[in-house]
Amino acid sequence: MAGLFIDVEVADEVRGDAELAKRLEDACPVDIYAAKDGGVEVVDANLDECILCELCVQAAPPGGVVVKKLYDGTALER
Repeated sequence: MAGLFIDVEVADEVRGDAELAKRLEDACPVDIYAAKDGGVEVVDANLDECILCELCVQAAPPGGVVVKKLYDGTALER
């Protein structure tokens, strides 16, 4: 489920990566990511707290995480 302003996509190829899940959990200052059951879980309730810092995008491999800005149609990705 997307937030009102932000949506986050985690690529299927990295969703089950426990090490990446921990890095994302540590990197995000507003707790959008949780490391659960050996993979990445997006905490939908926190999506609209995103401050667009790009720390998650930089912590993930290219194409691993995309932060979609629903209000202008652009995205943060690498």
